[in-house]
Amino acid sequence: MKKLAVTIALSMIAGAAHAGMTQPAEVDVDAAGGFAGGDQVTARYNVDPDVYIGCGMRRFALAGGGFTAFGFCQAEDADGDVAFCNTANADLLGAIESSGDFGYITFSWDVATGECTRIGFSNQSFYLPKKLDRN
Repeated sequence: MKKLAVTIALSMIAGAAHAGMTQPAEVDVDAAGGFAGGDQVTARYNVDPDVYIGCGMRRFALAGGGFTAFGFCQAEDADGDVAFCNTANADLLGAIESSGDFGYITFSWDVATGECTRIGFSNQSFYLPKKLDRN
């Protein structure tokens, strides 16, 4: 019982030590390797105004009925390396739809075609800005 109490106390201390933790992740583009990653907050508040990362999606109504959709991801790092990929793959479009307002984005592409091959998002509290405007 004493060991359990010590374990619980230590885990509470460890949790408190990480409260308010931030984990900035600078945007990094490897154009030759077909990879980009970084978090949106760090990109937005970078001293270099050209740094960015994000993904988006567009849906269009077809004349004969129904819809078509495509998605894309793009980034530029502080070295000026640029990344862009696009996709119509339903699973990758689903990944884009699951994104949040703040978070880490990672994507890969086929360097020969520019087609996205992987899109990932991580929405966690340590990627949030230090203070959110509540207005």
